[in-house]
Amino acid sequence: MIHPLFFNKKLSVALVLVITIVTPIAGYFSIGLPPVIIVGGSALIAFFCWHRTYLRNPVSPSLMLPLFVLTVAALQIHIIEEYQMGFAPAMSRLFGIPWSEKSFLMVFALVGPTIYTLTSLGLYYRIPIAGFVAWFIFIGPGVAEFTHFIFPLIAPDLFPHNPHPITGSIKGSVIENMPNFYYKTTGKYYFPGMWTAILPMIPGCFAIIKLLTFRKKTR
Repeated sequence: MIHPLFFNKKLSVALVLVITIVTPIAGYFSIGLPPVIIVGGSALIAFFCWHRTYLRNPVSPSLMLPLFVLTVAALQIHIIEEYQMGFAPAMSRLFGIPWSEKSFLMVFALVGPTIYTLTSLGLYYRIPIAGFVAWFIFIGPGVAEFTHFIFPLIAPDLFPHNPHPITGSIKGSVIENMPNFYYKTTGKYYFPGMWTAILPMIPGCFAIIKLLTFRKKTR
């Protein structure tokens, strides 16, 4: 039986605010500013959407769960391409941040799926905080993945005109094989994850539209 505290709205708001504030700050000190802007911005927008929709009127699992599971499944396929093509070291070179493949795998291949599994259970029982996680996934992978199409146009902080992978120390961390995907240097318009970025965007954007439409109908 799920403890009633899990359904307390004020407690849920407090927890979500802590997550929304603390996580980007921790990410800033461990990785750097650019990824935090994307993640923190998505979390902030997700908070307002969640607060005005799911927190007030939890959506039936029959509507919410399929949308969430489809988005997460598409996201995991997208992460495979990111890992295979070197997303983390490419971001390290692009923005001069210490993002290793080990930390990438820890977050997206181990911690992430654990959170997604627990969120699915939470959506089944209509636990408020699970609705926030779902909204964050819909907005992050659902909308923010378009940034993959912008990254090839940005000149890297580290040796932008050198087309070869480099290894170097960034803020005390050694990052190996940092590739360069700058379009003006390589002549190829690509960045790790760009081919599959559209996959989580489709169910994610559809979920946002569906949930906002549902809210209008129930007002």
